[in-house]
Amino acid sequence: MHTSPIVRKVFEGVATRHEMHRLFNRHRGHPAMAEEEAGHLFGGEWFEIAESEHEYMFDILPPLWMRADMFAMREFMTASVTSVFLSLSIDGQMRWFHGYCDLSDRASPERMKAAIIERESRPVRAMTREERLEHIWSCTHDDYRGYAGEHWPAAVRGRRTVLVYAGQQGTGLKLLDDLTEMEIAAKLPVQLRHLPEAVAA
Repeated sequence: MHTSPIVRKVFEGVATRHEMHRLFNRHRGHPAMAEEEAGHLFGGEWFEIAESEHEYMFDILPPLWMRADMFAMREFMTASVTSVFLSLSIDGQMRWFHGYCDLSDRASPERMKAAIIERESRPVRAMTREERLEHIWSCTHDDYRGYAGEHWPAAVRGRRTVLVYAGQQGTGLKLLDDLTEMEIAAKLPVQLRHLPEAVAA
């Protein structure tokens, strides 16, 4: 039975070209990348881009396939997961997005499209806790994020870690999922710190 990945937003705002390329590599350093078994890391992730980045990616290589409002990249990220670029009208405005779809599931591009439209059609701009954590991971420099290794308890090895400031104790690594609300606020850009908490769909 095919298990569909969770469709999730990993960056708040419109990514610049530099940010887009960093987001393509946001799982660099994960052990699964070396073993080419990283489909579960990428599948379902999406973020917004500008029209210029959408056109730039379209011109790089002939697409694997095209539909009226999306196209898939010919080069796969891993196994059956590849980039799908979407141009969508949301609330009467054209917007552009990138998502990783597992094409072994033929319905995944349409499911991605529906999830993006549902998420971006909400009347009030807000972020879930999971979206805040994903944004922090996406924006943290490689030198300040990583994965729990052999010095961590076996139960958490391989989970994401970030460097945090701990007052008088200085800085130290902490599991991304265990950040407190205060630590999350400190790591978010100022313009995102006071967005209301959204209820996960």
